[in-house]
Amino acid sequence: MTAAPVRFNPFTDEFRTDPYPMYHALRAAAPVHRTMGMWVLTRHADVRAVLRDRGFGVDVIPRALRRQAERLGVGDTERIDRLGRSSLVFTENPDHARLRALVNRVFTASAAARLRPRVTALAERLAADLRRTGETELVASFAGRLPVLALCDWLGLPEHLHPLVGGWTHDIRFLLEPGLMTAADFAGVRAVVDTFTAELRAVIDRRRTEHGDDLLSLLLASRTGTGDRLTDDELATIGIMCFVAGVETTKSLIGNAVLALTAHPECQDRLRADPALTGAAVAEVLRYDSPLQHTKRVARRDTPLGDRVIRAGDEVLLCLGAANRDPAAFPEPDTFDIARRAPGHLAFGHGLHGCLGAPLAELQARIALECLLRLPGRLVRAGEPEWQDHSFIVRGPRRLPLAVETA
Repeated sequence: MTAAPVRFNPFTDEFRTDPYPMYHALRAAAPVHRTMGMWVLTRHADVRAVLRDRGFGVDVIPRALRRQAERLGVGDTERIDRLGRSSLVFTENPDHARLRALVNRVFTASAAARLRPRVTALAERLAADLRRTGETELVASFAGRLPVLALCDWLGLPEHLHPLVGGWTHDIRFLLEPGLMTAADFAGVRAVVDTFTAELRAVIDRRRTEHGDDLLSLLLASRTGTGDRLTDDELATIGIMCFVAGVETTKSLIGNAVLALTAHPECQDRLRADPALTGAAVAEVLRYDSPLQHTKRVARRDTPLGDRVIRAGDEVLLCLGAANRDPAAFPEPDTFDIARRAPGHLAFGHGLHGCLGAPLAELQARIALECLLRLPGRLVRAGEPEWQDHSFIVRGPRRLPLAVETA
């Protein structure tokens, strides 16, 4: 009997719980795999090559949004279209180079490092209930709140917005997966984008006379050598995309890190004994269980890849989670090793469109682990985790009951 061909299928419960067996099977049998109208790549070398190749465009999401809106008969998408057109994530050169030149002056590793005291204070505050009661649901009480509050603090948003932006961000993230959107989703996203933009514009207006050390103030003051600056719409877009790109992924990174440590208690003990390993542990979580599992590109020209040819106009799904478990790039890739010395994970992408917020995400994850591992006992699961099911590109727990086990 002939074995059934391996096919990429992200819609099963098995894949949501553990996608890595399917990735391994695809990489072995069909590493350049055509399905559902796109190419699916699972080898580290292939994924990295496409991320670096400027012959592959990043405007897949804006184009898909327009197609979905047309298919559903949705009109008045100008604000949504503008968000895509002016976002670093989806722009090409020369627009991308111009925006990057302005924001690179602000989004730096040293800028993220200066936030450490403020993020630490937030994490300690959020961990207070777990410290007092010995148990919590980690995502709702800690992992989901820390990135929202950290970004609110960095952008200098007024306190009345803090309880709102998490919900707005959850609604807007639909834009990253247009094929899932209904006409009602478009209407909801449009309303949220309008509201969020108006609130950010009001903050930007205040910063003109009340300049501070917050992100919006620094972006407002950013100039290139030619005197170019960001427009108010571009500033608002950057503010919104900080939340869209930085909340769900950082929440999942923290959740995945705690899941890995509860499954490997010896790693908890090692981190408590040697906190200097925390940075390496976060890097290993990013490789071992990447919060962003997939990203898309579109071919601008015919491109040979292995024994296949990706034609101009073809869409390509890059499986970052699969690439990060490729044995050709990482020895024993299914082993969680917090002292691993094999760099090169692709959890933040690579090349021109690598994640601008990577230093802040890593900082928050390190601080979260440091805070949780200072609790007086070992972290253990107090129930089975439930994996989020609102996204096919983000991987992380929706619920993670957690307890502190004391001797």
